[in-house]
Amino acid sequence: QVHLVESGGGLGQPGGSLRLSCAASGRIFSLRAMGWYRQVPGKQRELVARIVSGGGTNYADSVKGRFTISMDNAKRTVFLQMNSLKAEDTAGYYCNVELPYGDYWGQGTQVTVSS
Repeated sequence: QVHLVESGGGLGQPGGSLRLSCAASGRIFSLRAMGWYRQVPGKQRELVARIVSGGGTNYADSVKGRFTISMDNAKRTVFLQMNSLKAEDTAGYYCNVELPYGDYWGQGTQVTVSS
């Protein structure tokens, strides 16, 4: 089994910052990538940012220049630094890990951006 534990969500102010963390544990071999996705009610889950084990990253256009993804390979932890928050960043944020034998998801953490 693979377990993902997310933390760091909550209420952020417009223009402010939040930092999400996700720690992976369990049966993890040959980790390929980790990422953050988000979803609002009634819409499909969308990629926010993804980082591969070699360090390459990709971001949704809507967060480029504002969000930064990083990963501690040894600790199997991925971080999402979210700056210059906007109301449209409000969503449930889900951590994902890509392994040769499947993709796994965390339970999600809510991020609400409001003054």
